[in-house]
Amino acid sequence: MANRLTTGDRLIDRRTVLRAGAAVAAAAPVLLRGPVADAQPRPRMIIDSQVHAYEANTPQRPWFRVPNWPAHVTGDEMVAAMDKLGIDGAIFISPFSMYRYDGSYAVEVQKAHPDRFALVKPVDPDDPAVADVIADWKKTPGTVGIRIIMTKEAKREPDDPGFDRILRAAVKHDFPVNVLFWGNVDAGTALIDGHPDTRFIIDHLGILQPSVPPAPAQPWADLPKVLELAKRTNAVIKVSGACTLSKEPYPFPDIWDTRCPRVRRLGFRSLPVGYRLDASVRGRQLRAGHGALPQD
Repeated sequence: MANRLTTGDRLIDRRTVLRAGAAVAAAAPVLLRGPVADAQPRPRMIIDSQVHAYEANTPQRPWFRVPNWPAHVTGDEMVAAMDKLGIDGAIFISPFSMYRYDGSYAVEVQKAHPDRFALVKPVDPDDPAVADVIADWKKTPGTVGIRIIMTKEAKREPDDPGFDRILRAAVKHDFPVNVLFWGNVDAGTALIDGHPDTRFIIDHLGILQPSVPPAPAQPWADLPKVLELAKRTNAVIKVSGACTLSKEPYPFPDIWDTRCPRVRRLGFRSLPVGYRLDASVRGRQLRAGHGALPQD
């Protein structure tokens, strides 16, 4: 699923989003620094807020770890799925699970499909030269942001000096920062509040999502914290992966009937939408005609 941008919103044209990389198309208008849309009618565009593409696990491009994902979802396969589903473009986030801080495959895919993908890659807080890495990434065609990982497993505090280096560089180069802190919302909130000049995109609702069914007994326990966090002016929430929290099959009525009304109070223009799906759900979603490729 993806945001649908319509006349009256602050629209981002395809060249700006997918070629120039001036901003993350999936982010809310409050995070984007582009021209205000004029009154001329424009065709609707569908931009998926987060996808991962990756090659098979080979010695030439080995995976760091092997998640329960399909054996490969190459850039060409991703584009074919997007074409089938009418998706104009996507924010390609280099998959941390496989490639860690190496964004080279994402760059290869974007070169092959420059009108379809804008790029985000994770950056390493332990790298003392991470500011130079971000500066180089800014010069790479199609790049629109960076990502940091702040789950409990990462064992990093909000005042981590590596985060400070990254966030200062992000402000300098006008990059929004995608941040994954599901299961660690309090620490993520402290990070966001400690860096008011940084633009944050909160990955996957900020809510811990299972990699395989079933959904946890209380999947929405952190939702009140997330809704409170959404009041920050320097952050937006990416509504991706919500289907993994459903206890019912597609179209996941327990989410739409009981949870989304609360989320809608924030306004969907501030909520980039996408899917995060494990392999077992992926096929079912594609058969149902919805863009569902695995994400972390």
